[in-house]
Amino acid sequence: MSTEPQATTADGSGAPDADCLFCRIVAGQIPATVVRETETTLAFRDINPQAPTHVLVIPKLHHPDAASLAAAAPQAAADVLAAAGEVAAQEELESYRLVFNTGAGAGQTVFHAHVHVLGGRGLQWPPG
Repeated sequence: MSTEPQATTADGSGAPDADCLFCRIVAGQIPATVVRETETTLAFRDINPQAPTHVLVIPKLHHPDAASLAAAAPQAAADVLAAAGEVAAQEELESYRLVFNTGAGAGQTVFHAHVHVLGGRGLQWPPG
């Protein structure tokens, strides 16, 4: 896992947040079971899995949610989606779900953009 400080975007957004759990994981200050890492993303197993495979894919830059990530850093958002697909392939998932929760009312508990890669069992629709 990278311990190098992360670059910020031109307008200063994306800077690591010292109080953010996921920024601290990116910095190597908190351990995680990393399954994939790229220059711009980090993927690690969820500590409270909701399916046999439950991996979180995050951008290394800090943005509070998927919408703000897409608006401020569209290439980073694309990198997160590409990494999620790579994780699903690596985990040998034929079917899987990608979930972005945006806001506390939607179940977001860590306010750093991330996608959940869920698979390994049947997933019902609509989700609960």
